[in-house]
Amino acid sequence: MALSCPPTLLSGPRRNPLTAARILSISDLSAAAPPRQPQLHSKLALKQPPLSSIFTKPSKPHQPKLANTTVKSLFTGIVEEMGTIKHLGFDQPDSFTMKIQAKTVLEGVHLGDSIAVNGTCLTVTEFDTVSSEFSVGLAPETLRKTSLGELESGSLVNLERALSPSTRMGGHFVQGHVDGTGEIVELRPEGDSLWVKVKVGREILRYIVPKGFIAVDGTSLTVVDVFDDEGCFNFMLVAYTQQKVVIALKKVGQKVNLEVDILGKYVERLLGSGFVDSFKSS
Repeated sequence: MALSCPPTLLSGPRRNPLTAARILSISDLSAAAPPRQPQLHSKLALKQPPLSSIFTKPSKPHQPKLANTTVKSLFTGIVEEMGTIKHLGFDQPDSFTMKIQAKTVLEGVHLGDSIAVNGTCLTVTEFDTVSSEFSVGLAPETLRKTSLGELESGSLVNLERALSPSTRMGGHFVQGHVDGTGEIVELRPEGDSLWVKVKVGREILRYIVPKGFIAVDGTSLTVVDVFDDEGCFNFMLVAYTQQKVVIALKKVGQKVNLEVDILGKYVERLLGSGFVDSFKSS
């Protein structure tokens, strides 16, 4: 007996009419749609600048214009050289000028720089490096307070340039503000050294202490003894110092410029203002 097969087995799997219609519809739409165009980006492509344009190395380093930073009116009391007075007097009725021949202190000098002349801070008003000379002006108060007015043409003077930040501090802080003058009353050799005794007024002597600093004609020296009953103090010059400063060239009766240690003045001022008492009461 022959068996008849069901129609589904003979013709393969039956398709759902709805599914077939759906597939045809999607296929038809895909075929009808225009070809997809590549998407354009709205952002522009930026080229990265070279690093050399960002980190530009200047051809020359920037040099800001600064004011002259030289420290003025402060010295060490270590004399750099002895200069020679070439001219001293009134160039004009009210202008007392001193012209000095020197060499070392003219190195790097500028108008307005300060140079200590026998311990007196003076301002350079003119200079000539060819003739190795410079000029300074002296105010009436300077002539009254110092011994500079007693100098004459040919006199030797101690010279020191103002302290700079790189200068070695070999002596002590000297302002170049002369407190007054003293008179040499004794010169006594001992071996190759020289004892010098100076008479001074009480208003200056009270700031002078044994083993303390004092500037004599701008030379930083150590006080040896103070003679209150005589109104004197003394110091000693070793052989080397005698050759480098003008003090050893002076005679008994001549004057020297004196500047006491500024610390003594500050201490006196603080004590007199009641500064210590304010701490005691607190």
